[in-house]
Amino acid sequence: MPAALPLPLSTPNRNLVRLTFVRGITWTGFLIAIVVGIELLGFALDVPAVIAVIVAMGLINIATWWRLGRPRDVSHQEYLLHLMLDVAGLSLLFYFTGGATNPFITYYLVPVTIAAATLPWRYAWILAATAMSAYSVLMVVYHPVPQLGSHYASSVNLHVLGMWLNFFLSAGLVTFFIYKMAHALRYRDQALSRTRETALRSEQVLAVATQAAGTAHELGTPLSTMAVLLSEMKEEVADDSPLGKDIRLLRDQVDTCKSRLRHLVENADRRRMAEPEVHDAEAWLKAVIDRWLVLRPDVTHRLNVTKRRGRPDIAVDTTLDQALTNLLNNAADARPDDVEISLDWTPEQVVIDIRDHGPGIPMSIADQLGDTFVSTKSKGLGIGLFLTHATINRFGGGVSLYNHSDGGTLTEVTLPRAS
Repeated sequence: MPAALPLPLSTPNRNLVRLTFVRGITWTGFLIAIVVGIELLGFALDVPAVIAVIVAMGLINIATWWRLGRPRDVSHQEYLLHLMLDVAGLSLLFYFTGGATNPFITYYLVPVTIAAATLPWRYAWILAATAMSAYSVLMVVYHPVPQLGSHYASSVNLHVLGMWLNFFLSAGLVTFFIYKMAHALRYRDQALSRTRETALRSEQVLAVATQAAGTAHELGTPLSTMAVLLSEMKEEVADDSPLGKDIRLLRDQVDTCKSRLRHLVENADRRRMAEPEVHDAEAWLKAVIDRWLVLRPDVTHRLNVTKRRGRPDIAVDTTLDQALTNLLNNAADARPDDVEISLDWTPEQVVIDIRDHGPGIPMSIADQLGDTFVSTKSKGLGIGLFLTHATINRFGGGVSLYNHSDGGTLTEVTLPRAS
């Protein structure tokens, strides 16, 4: 079974916007609480230091807003850095306002929860460990506030100790369970997205298949007419003349078209389509190339087969033949005089590489090829590549297109080996 792909996390840019709002509200509330404590309750605080911490966090928030206006995406590492700055700011504020005796000390749980819900597992635990360490240090190192209790080092305060133990338990549980719940939601969203894409692809394939069936029926008559006319023309010219050779080539092309249409009708039976046949991969590939060369006599190609012990088998049917032929035609359309085809395999899959020496893939449409009706050709519809992707995916394989470092396009086809 292939390894599970990493699940998509929430967009860090949006998360940083939310964090900026939360930071602004939080530190405004802290400022109001400190003013009330000083003016109404008579707290003995180091006012310049406390105000400096609040102003510093305000400046960080302004810098964050400026950074969000930049086009560069926010990485998970950068988002973790912002949360670490929040923990550092909270630690400095609590240090000057009573340390672990400050009733707001459990606010550390807010950045811990945010990290658990939005960051990967490793980063979430880094922030949780940082908050736990800061809380532990603040139990013994802080500026005491007489109204909030005595110094912890001189008198054991069971209430403060209980708050510390409660925070450790809460932070650990929040980090674990919130992350798991967020992970499950991301997995569900990914599964729903894949289901929607599969349904859309199936609808598109069905529409194309329906249109193809009608077109195949309509093409039978003109092809038969062309075959009759070519036979009559062949009788009127010498076989060894240039015109005779052209007529024979045209007749071969018409016969190939008729044969493919006949196979299309014969393989419309769903029961046959549901039971692919198992063939030797090298023999099947050579047969597909031979049929392709009849359609493209202008092509010069090279076939390289890995010299390795064992002969891989794959499950194929006529749709897979057509899918590979479409990829070969794309390579020939790019540059017909030098098409390289290679066959390799691993214990799990067979790999077929097709390389041309054409202009390559435009980067503007590289990510869309195969997903929608997008073509690299000026007069192409993109249907062939779309159907090719759909067919190979149905067999459990995949198609990847790359711009080769030496020029041209490298098309990699992977298919699972038949047991």
